[in-house]
Amino acid sequence: MAVDPVTLTRDLVRCPTVTPEEGGALVLLEALLAGAGFETARADRNGVPNLFARWGQKNATRTFGFNGHTDVVPVGDIADWSVDPFGAEIRDGILYGRGATDMKSGVAAFAAAAVDFVTETPPDGAVILAITGDEEGPGRDGTRALLDWMDENGERMDVCLVGEPTCPETLGDMIKIGRRGSMSAWITVTGKQGHSAYPHRARNPLPAMARLMDRLAGQELDQGTAHFDPSTLAVVSIETGNSATNVIPASCRGIVNIRFNDSHSGASLSDWLRKEAAEVAGEFGVEIEMEIKISGESFLTPPGDLSALVSRAVQTETNRVPELSTTGGTSDARFVKDHCPVVEFGLVGKTMHQVDECVPVDEIIRLKAIYGRILRDYFG
Repeated sequence: MAVDPVTLTRDLVRCPTVTPEEGGALVLLEALLAGAGFETARADRNGVPNLFARWGQKNATRTFGFNGHTDVVPVGDIADWSVDPFGAEIRDGILYGRGATDMKSGVAAFAAAAVDFVTETPPDGAVILAITGDEEGPGRDGTRALLDWMDENGERMDVCLVGEPTCPETLGDMIKIGRRGSMSAWITVTGKQGHSAYPHRARNPLPAMARLMDRLAGQELDQGTAHFDPSTLAVVSIETGNSATNVIPASCRGIVNIRFNDSHSGASLSDWLRKEAAEVAGEFGVEIEMEIKISGESFLTPPGDLSALVSRAVQTETNRVPELSTTGGTSDARFVKDHCPVVEFGLVGKTMHQVDECVPVDEIIRLKAIYGRILRDYFG
């Protein structure tokens, strides 16, 4: 009997899997996949739950992989929800719950498609599912741990599809073939505290911070590249913790976030940030310290066989020609790209991370159909 992706989505939504809690979701999926003949293994690391499942031989000539996550962001104030966030309630054809869109429906759709495919038309090859419980969190021990475990155990995907929500408006309108890089910098400017009536006896860090932030935000990083929009820098915080009007603070702190394309690297942008900070520090006679975290480098899977395969399946099932895009935030595809070619395709993401997160049940069914067609076409 075919696996119902809507029922599976509801079962997963009912699992309370706020990162890094497993909540029973991977246990449920492992039972389903093992029952369909998949070899399964847990690749947990540092308390983070991860599931690996493979149907077919380890060294098959062709191996198609799916990647996704079952963890979700916190629900926020539960009083703001009109439904139980983990109740998986269906109203007027809409399934509500935390993770309904991001991305338990995607996991349910590709798991259901994979089980039906290997059961009904066993392929000449292998199908791998790599599912983590740590995508919404730090990400250090999620998909990274799965890929490390695969390398250690001689497992390999030839290509991979990440089931994240990718469509901005309508199912079928966008496939992700890459992602911008992301990095943040925490900046501390230190001067000398003093009385605001005697500014010459102090060394105010705020003008230096304002100058630095203006220089950074005013810089055109680039004009975009063949597959990427222009890189952006956003000033996201400036604060001193100073509530007094007659005190010049000793220090202030600021944060910037950069989303960058393939004309930069995290290292080159880090060098630029530090150079700008050093020039401002010298100009104002203050000290500037900077802590930089690079969440992921930009990457591109050039349009080719994999994106064409997914595009054909999407067009056949939705009657839409999807745009090949690199927009949006980061995803676990930034880790998978070091293992094999990867693209992303999934549902419309309008309600992800929102109160009353939801998904139309018919779109879950259509997503399973798209994933099933991708498998048939790949092995066909």
